[in-house]
Amino acid sequence: MDGTLALLATSAATAETASFPWLSLIVLLPAAAALLMPLLPGDPADPRLPRQVALGVLLVDMLLMLWTFSQHFDGSLSGLQLVERVSWVPVIHLEWSLAADGLSAPLVVLSGLVTFLAVAASWSVERKPRLYFALLLVQAAAQALVFLSQDFLLFFLAWELELVPVYLLIAIWGGNQRQYAATKFILYTATASLLILVSGLALALSGDSFSLNLSELANRSPGGTFGLLCYLGFLIGFGVKLPMFPLHTWLPDAHGEANAPVSMLLAGVLLKMGGYALLRFNVQMLPEEHLRLAPALMVLGIVNIIWGALNAFAQDNVKRRIACSSVSHMGFVLLGIGAVDALGLSGAMLQMISHGLIAAAMFFVTGVFYERTKTLSIPNMGGLAKVLPITFAFFLASSLASLALPGMSGFVSEITVFLGITASPYLTTSFQVVTIVLAAIGLVLTPIYLLSLCRRVFFGPRIPALAQVGDMTPRELVIGLSLLVPTLVIGFWPRVAIDFYQASTNALSGTLASQTVALIGAGLLSG
Repeated sequence: MDGTLALLATSAATAETASFPWLSLIVLLPAAAALLMPLLPGDPADPRLPRQVALGVLLVDMLLMLWTFSQHFDGSLSGLQLVERVSWVPVIHLEWSLAADGLSAPLVVLSGLVTFLAVAASWSVERKPRLYFALLLVQAAAQALVFLSQDFLLFFLAWELELVPVYLLIAIWGGNQRQYAATKFILYTATASLLILVSGLALALSGDSFSLNLSELANRSPGGTFGLLCYLGFLIGFGVKLPMFPLHTWLPDAHGEANAPVSMLLAGVLLKMGGYALLRFNVQMLPEEHLRLAPALMVLGIVNIIWGALNAFAQDNVKRRIACSSVSHMGFVLLGIGAVDALGLSGAMLQMISHGLIAAAMFFVTGVFYERTKTLSIPNMGGLAKVLPITFAFFLASSLASLALPGMSGFVSEITVFLGITASPYLTTSFQVVTIVLAAIGLVLTPIYLLSLCRRVFFGPRIPALAQVGDMTPRELVIGLSLLVPTLVIGFWPRVAIDFYQASTNALSGTLASQTVALIGAGLLSG
């Protein structure tokens, strides 16, 4: 406790002497550009200028992220850095409070990269291009704010703000069933948000004084029935976004109707918000309840892995099959978080980063051959490898990364989760064995449904209507390489990602270990 208070004091001092509000600039730059989008000169129906503006702004924003975290962020420190804290609405104790640590910094960079590439992939937007690119810019700002917020109400506002662009992007630019998919998405996520708001405000009111600061809320660590209810409220609220079984059913519909760039954002960034929030709120703020419910979380992770894989077999739509694959892969995040040791938490973080890159790549390449074939129906495709050899190579590479081929990031992240389970001192040997065996079933199913997808789409007899189509353009090649090269780099040199967050996951594991000793000493947890 004394160490935490000292860290807060250090953070406050840093906030007072900060030379430049780097994090605020990262958040506000795309938001300001979105507000200016309707004022651009020229034909409102011409997508070229708004696309160029969005690309330029997001490129600058991504370079700003890389500069900030390479020059002003120290990955060897576990506490908050780059702290910015300004009173915003005093009557409701709302502060513009931003900071970064190892849990947030890599996900901010991931969101910046995927959003920039999603805009670069939006080359055939014909309807309302200014609104389309403005929504992507708002989404970029909201994503960064979710990961950087250190005030609960500010976090919640950002969490809600990012729902609006996604809803509109699906409802306006989606497929034939876009209204159904968008409505289902907003109903699931908005209902879940009520549980997040109630749980967060309950924590804010639980201490001697009302506080919305996340660091102060983490110091309270309530237990008992109150802590359990808050934990469950957060778990359900964030589990919808993860997505966690049985709260996942909105995802295949959303992916099936969204265009490829929006699917890149859904899979590459939005799902990671759920995993990040579980670490930030459930694990960091409610360690006592997390230790008690961690085995249940692992059971849910196993269900995610197997259920998502089995559902993928039943899908005849390419994007819906990849969406079910995402449900399966995010189960490994739940396993890593449930293992509660440093290695498991590290694996959960690495899986979020890895899956963000791989899933974005898969949805992007799917969009490439959809633009040429105008279909996502697996039975209506075949023989595309002969006319789209480069596209096939990229899709195969992303599929191999997704099925955890050694040498790619998916292998490193999933094997780290397995090692975290075996190394966890909180789990019995029998539970470890059963968990690993069941999770391994998911690993076996993944190559079956992904490689069968490649076979059915790219091999076999060619469909006559698809005999003459053009392969990937240089622009598309650059986008694909921008996603696949990092998966190879992390696969061969995982320290590139791990050094960002290891100090934070180690500190989180240390907090859980201390809490375990205290609970065993009080007779509230068996040794």
